[in-house]
Amino acid sequence: MPQLYNYDLDENCYRVRLVAACIGLPLDLHGVDAFPGREHQSAPMLALNPLGRLPILRDGDLVLTQPEAILLHLAERHDPQRRFVTDDPVRRARMMEWLIFAARDLSMAVAARTTSMLGEPGDTDALRAGARRCLRIMDDHMTRQSLAGSDFFVGPEATLADLALFPAFALSRDFNVDHDEFPALRLWARRLRSLPGFITMPGLPDYH
Repeated sequence: MPQLYNYDLDENCYRVRLVAACIGLPLDLHGVDAFPGREHQSAPMLALNPLGRLPILRDGDLVLTQPEAILLHLAERHDPQRRFVTDDPVRRARMMEWLIFAARDLSMAVAARTTSMLGEPGDTDALRAGARRCLRIMDDHMTRQSLAGSDFFVGPEATLADLALFPAFALSRDFNVDHDEFPALRLWARRLRSLPGFITMPGLPDYH
């Protein structure tokens, strides 16, 4: 059973738990006191990830510390049905593009949330504005997808891209983003919540 070094309120840890739940994979959760204990920056944790960040996944002899690499590993190695990945070269390229967007561009949303909720240093207003621009890009994309008859980011079925992108939008109310600004994302989030195995975390809205 893969072991996840986990903090329940960490957005990237939730991404890993969400993918694992949706593919029906149990995880051995190792709780880390990230806030206020800063355990993820202790010497034993730095030996696993010198960057001092979560999540960390240990799967046998393999240790992974980048969230998108962890998601891809779980979906390809531990799901015989490969429900959230595709071998179609065009759809896979689009999936990877959104995974990179989640890792790089949506890092502003992660930072805005930790600054607002947990007192991490940062300019909350600037981070919120940057996150809102990214969410607008996502909402515009899903509007176009809907007009083309696709319910998810890269096609008619959910992929890792959707699962990776979801938390940044769903948790953005924690730093005072009004979800009514993004109607296409609200509909998309409702579809994701209906996926078999979907799990929630504190702060996620219901989108009824």
